[in-house]
Amino acid sequence: MLLPPMLSVCSFLLLSLLTISGAMMINAQESADRRPVLFLIGDSTVKNSTRGFEGWGSRLEAWFDPAKVRIENRALGGRSSRSFRREGLWEKVLAEIQPGDFVLIQFGHNDNGPIEAGKARASLKGSGDETQDVTLESSGVQETVRTYGAYLRQYIVEAKAKGATPVVCSLVPRNIWRDGKVLRAAADFGKWAREAAETEGAVFLDLNEIVAEEYERVGQETVQREYFTTTDHTHTTRVGAEVSAAAVARGLRALEGCALASFLIAAKS
Repeated sequence: MLLPPMLSVCSFLLLSLLTISGAMMINAQESADRRPVLFLIGDSTVKNSTRGFEGWGSRLEAWFDPAKVRIENRALGGRSSRSFRREGLWEKVLAEIQPGDFVLIQFGHNDNGPIEAGKARASLKGSGDETQDVTLESSGVQETVRTYGAYLRQYIVEAKAKGATPVVCSLVPRNIWRDGKVLRAAADFGKWAREAAETEGAVFLDLNEIVAEEYERVGQETVQREYFTTTDHTHTTRVGAEVSAAAVARGLRALEGCALASFLIAAKS
């Protein structure tokens, strides 16, 4: 027997409401169960697929509780604070960020060089609002180039707008020594990274200084033999990556009020 038209409509509406309600409950449960994500963005010192080398981001998971946070290493070799944006890599990360997530930012090693020729990945020096209009020789595309600090500030602002907590790292030091000391970036990229973080109220991790101090503690000979190769002073071995990852964890643990530190495992002896 056919149901009266009005009863059929009511049944359909009831079924629809139950379906929608069920979907909302499932989504709410998934949201409650979702672990925060720690996104890593940067260059090859953070993620390196070259045979024999590793970036510190590949060894960072060992320092975090996987039940509390998930790590997504989206760094890519050869990228700068400028080219990571231009190539759409940041746009893809930004689309995935949800409230409560974290973004660890480390650029600088590739922010030197030509601004319009070749890979054209260099940013302008400094942390101000200066710009320079250029035409990329490889494509003829026009681009307005900003300072290193300005690019970092933009990452910070956009991450915060998505409800994430950005953490700016100064770049890890290269294996370059002068008079028994590791060459620092405190007068340039390290300084500009700090200024960008302070301007936008972001957490700053002076990774350049922390790692340099560790290198000096163990000595130049050990650093050269175990952390690097004889042909490369920028990219670390697996052991070197582990040392840098431990420095990241140690630095985060020492920062006051850094929520990301609550996801770290107990300090290793």
